[in-house]
Amino acid sequence: MTDRNERWGDLLRRANRGEAEAYARFLGEAAPVIRTIVRGRSGSETGVEDIVQEVLLAVHAKRHTWRETDPVTPWLYAIARYKSADAVRSRGRGGAQVPLDDVAERLADDSGGDPTAARDLGRLLDEIDDRSARIVRAVGVEGESAGEVGARLGMSEGAVRVAYHRAMNRLRKLAGTEDMTEETKE
Repeated sequence: MTDRNERWGDLLRRANRGEAEAYARFLGEAAPVIRTIVRGRSGSETGVEDIVQEVLLAVHAKRHTWRETDPVTPWLYAIARYKSADAVRSRGRGGAQVPLDDVAERLADDSGGDPTAARDLGRLLDEIDDRSARIVRAVGVEGESAGEVGARLGMSEGAVRVAYHRAMNRLRKLAGTEDMTEETKE
């Protein structure tokens, strides 16, 4: 587990138990990271702070849904992604349209990551059973909720969580590491 996950997990656990100072520290540390995610996903500086506030409000409203045994960053980043996507969609329905050519240089370059990571993940997923691989792709890669995946696969939400946890443990063993890198978790 990463230092950030451990630190933020500890702060959010304490915040959920009523420690206001821990909650303030959690939000203070998370807000700049959320801002970076939102800025990268929105493709524009317009409305970034509004979206960040929406994310922080959603975190506040949904913080009880975070499972304390799970890393906090994927949960937090999923909220930021969904709120960013919602804002971009709503802006597209009635907002200003900007030709892609006008902003092409400012778009985030997604190729900066390890170009072999997707291939390596695909190979690892081929080593486990099909249902587990589908669950990992849906929950871990696509960011779907356990409830959504369970409904599609005819499983309970809890069963999806257990299957996901077990599949991730098998993948860690197959990868030869019990401790995933920060890039893999975030």
